[in-house]
Amino acid sequence: MANLLSADALSRSLSLPDLTDPANGPHALQLLLQNIRRALASQWRCQQQIVRTSPVVSVENNYDRLGYPPGGAAREARYTRYVTPRYILRTQTSAAIPDLLAGLNIDPPQDLLLLLPGLVYRRDSIDRLHCGEPHQLDLWRVVSNATGQTMALSDLMEMISIIMQVALPGMRWRTVESPHPYTEQGVQIDALWHDQWVEVGECGLASTQVLRQAGLSDHSGLAMGLGLDRLLMLRKNIPDIRLLRSQDPRVLKQMNDLEPYVPVSSMPAVQRDLSICVASEMDEETLGDRVRGQQQCAEYIEEISVKAETPYADLPASARRRMGMKPQQKNVLLRVTLRHMDRTLTDQQANEIRNDIYRLLHQGDRHELAHNG
Repeated sequence: MANLLSADALSRSLSLPDLTDPANGPHALQLLLQNIRRALASQWRCQQQIVRTSPVVSVENNYDRLGYPPGGAAREARYTRYVTPRYILRTQTSAAIPDLLAGLNIDPPQDLLLLLPGLVYRRDSIDRLHCGEPHQLDLWRVVSNATGQTMALSDLMEMISIIMQVALPGMRWRTVESPHPYTEQGVQIDALWHDQWVEVGECGLASTQVLRQAGLSDHSGLAMGLGLDRLLMLRKNIPDIRLLRSQDPRVLKQMNDLEPYVPVSSMPAVQRDLSICVASEMDEETLGDRVRGQQQCAEYIEEISVKAETPYADLPASARRRMGMKPQQKNVLLRVTLRHMDRTLTDQQANEIRNDIYRLLHQGDRHELAHNG
């Protein structure tokens, strides 16, 4: 397996505090989690169990036992962080579900809600709504047929409605059909924020195959994954996901409640365009993940977007020579938006960050650096 995490990258990932865990200090994410739990408990009157497990999981638990196809794109190292060929940093907290369900087989529950909050780890693009280590809440309700209940689409829609009312009160939301490996009749949940539909979760009826392989064939269920970071951003109207981890005291004190966020600064954005050569198979998520791993410049980057891609054969010879381009490469035009959370960047600083990103990503034999003055 190529692209295994380095020891340093693994250490950085595992040292990142999980803000949903009270052991790491108070945070508004915990209030959001608490409100969701209480609302469901009030409606369902079922048993509840909050489960926190290691973020290092087997590929089998993260994918195979949850019904992902063996050759699915999600497994590729460009999307998943491999620790070894058999173990990864989980891409979803539902990676704990196969073992949890199998354990329930010893004393099958009548009606149980499993809540699995925590960090998940992905290789993702960089913008205001995305980060490589988002907080997720997976919810699984498991109900015995002996109760006279069989979970149906109406129960799923009730669950969505309860959660959206308590998490994003007064905000418009919708569901869109979205198949998912471990659900049936799956849907995506979107919320309308600043005239844009933003995905905040996915859910469906729990897969009968997943329940059956755990020895719970006499049960039905609901399964949901929520993006807690996005829910909090929309709830408090936080403009940038980086603010959730800001150490600025003016921001920190606002991360202890669910009141609307009051901007503490309005630093101007600075943009730089880069023309780079990369391997033909390189995509926006992989580029973003590489930049995110460059700690000294990551805090300054608001967004990286691909404006154009041109294969080797479509470029004039002069352009290929200028970049030192090879036949198996493509030219990518990147736009980098820089904005620090609490201080203005000078042109010199912006150029230095631009050059750091260029050196990190450009794979051509010749370099074109920005110069000051």
